[in-house]
Amino acid sequence: MKKVHYVGVIALLLLFFATSTSYAQAKFGIKGGVNLSNFYSGDDVSDNNLKPGFQAGLYVKAPIIEDVLFIQPELLYTRKGAQSTYSNFIQGSGKYQFGLGYAQLPVLLGVDLGIFNIHAGPYVAYLTDAKVKDVDNDGSINGVTDLNRDNFNSLDYGLSGGIGLDFEAAQIGLRYDLGLREIGASGLAGELTKNYKNSAIQLYVGFHF
Repeated sequence: MKKVHYVGVIALLLLFFATSTSYAQAKFGIKGGVNLSNFYSGDDVSDNNLKPGFQAGLYVKAPIIEDVLFIQPELLYTRKGAQSTYSNFIQGSGKYQFGLGYAQLPVLLGVDLGIFNIHAGPYVAYLTDAKVKDVDNDGSINGVTDLNRDNFNSLDYGLSGGIGLDFEAAQIGLRYDLGLREIGASGLAGELTKNYKNSAIQLYVGFHF
């Protein structure tokens, strides 16, 4: 709960600065891109593989100090997850595919370096949907019926940071999300995810006006 408090306070402070700036020069836009997501923990994660996903949403880039410092809040739908392989006598060989959908609000503070920028800040996210598949090596899908959204923590939070390129009417960037909360709530979800947290590499393109 202390982590939630700290992340919430930082997000509120950054949003305060955002609303305190002049939006006359703010850039409003839409963005989308691809995610390469995974789970991580302090334990061995060698059996967890990157899972492709996507992100899409809205953003506002507002200057705090023109051409030097900016703030960029975003509202995104983002797909995260991982693929966990298994091999045993009872199940045979295959992999679990975890697909988690979030409504995510990152609030990023950035520094402009010409057309380049670096940015970082906290995010909070709400789990909107969850889908877990058991895929055999032959490609057949066996649904994990015991798992649904209720088995996962509905709130996620963490830190985002990356680099970007700004153009007259567009931006592109590479970003990393580091989750700070365990995704599994209880029962089978907790056992399968083994205290894992979200992580994701994101490549995005945005268009603003």
